[in-house]
Amino acid sequence: MDESRRFKKRSLFLALYLVFALLPIYWMVNMSFKTNEEIVAHFSILPQHFTWANYRTIFTDESWYSGYINSLIYVAINMAISITVALPAAYAFSRWSFLGDKHVFFWLLTNRMTPPAVFLLPFFQLYSTVGLMDTHLGVALAHLVFNVPLAVWILEGFMSGVPREIDETAYIDGYSFPRFFLTIFLPLIKAGVGVAAFFCFMFSWVELLLARTLTSVNAKPIVATMTRTVSAAGMDWATLAAAGVLTIVPGAIVIWFVRHYIAKGFAMGRV
Repeated sequence: MDESRRFKKRSLFLALYLVFALLPIYWMVNMSFKTNEEIVAHFSILPQHFTWANYRTIFTDESWYSGYINSLIYVAINMAISITVALPAAYAFSRWSFLGDKHVFFWLLTNRMTPPAVFLLPFFQLYSTVGLMDTHLGVALAHLVFNVPLAVWILEGFMSGVPREIDETAYIDGYSFPRFFLTIFLPLIKAGVGVAAFFCFMFSWVELLLARTLTSVNAKPIVATMTRTVSAAGMDWATLAAAGVLTIVPGAIVIWFVRHYIAKGFAMGRV
């Protein structure tokens, strides 16, 4: 009886949690199929006048769909650079001891703790000088400030879980370091690479301040484009809701592919 009661309590708690977590997403999807007039006029659980017009606007208006393309481009560049830079750095922290290693490791994490606004003025002045304003590469490089430290921290945890004897055995067998790292070591930490890539994607995808300030037209991200829904006539809630739903889709796809790796990251205490 006690076990049955505890099971019912856990089930009730889980159901309440799912409702609490999914209700905002459902409501945004619900609003995306309504007209703006219906949203403003009255409250309804389901759309009274179902319409695809909001999604049609986003897929046919270049100023809208180009925002998604720009965001995907600089996020992909940032992920590739972040992982490439973080892998050797994490290996060094995992395998070797050197003067000030713990202090340097902590300093890397403090960059992740620093608000993006602190770096805004230096990046703006530097990019204006070297011609990186309004470029995908410029935004990707700016996001390295907080994504590389995060990737190093995650990868170092996974690498520390790999026995050092594997490195020593590979060297005895005549493997060069690049060959050992790419063919033996990297497959062993592929879960960590997946987790690090996911978090780099997530933080770069949702970052607004740097992406909005360092771009204007050619590399303008979707998070900046969504501010266009504010006009003298008021807020275009319906189009904004549709844009929000489409913004969730890439993240959901990435989560689907790395879901098992994220679970392993939780088990190792690095996520």
